[in-house]
Amino acid sequence: MIAPTLTTARLVLRPATMADFPAYRAFVTGERTRFMGGPHDAATAWNWFCNDMAQWALLGMGALIVTLQGRAVGQVAVCGGPIFPEPELGWFLFEAADEGQGFAFEAASAMRDWALGLRGLTSVVAYVDAGNAASIRLATRLGGVLDEGAATPDGMATQVYRIGGRA
Repeated sequence: MIAPTLTTARLVLRPATMADFPAYRAFVTGERTRFMGGPHDAATAWNWFCNDMAQWALLGMGALIVTLQGRAVGQVAVCGGPIFPEPELGWFLFEAADEGQGFAFEAASAMRDWALGLRGLTSVVAYVDAGNAASIRLATRLGGVLDEGAATPDGMATQVYRIGGRA
């Protein structure tokens, strides 16, 4: 599957290009990944970036870069594969993004709607670190309900918020 381009009232969610990698790398190697086991090194950033993009061809889902007026401000994804027990809806904003403006909610809502609509999934989950209050609020705002019986990725101490029906 070719990655779609999704449009919201303020944002365009589009496939990544190499020009997006520096901002992605800065995010992954920075303090903002503290709830994702980070900061990580540049090699991990490259591995994650390639994995997020390759999933479109392999699984029919993956990551999109969130842009505001042409400027990359973050990423949103529905990812799968062997490390995730279920399709995961994930999101993050780059350091330069203006937090508190609703960009993560707007982008994640569009990706959720795509996954549960056009992609045909019955549910997605958000894996959220228990200390990440902002992402817990966002998962709940997206319709997520804490699912204490759901499987988590190997080696991850995380909470699972189910969005949609049971997989």
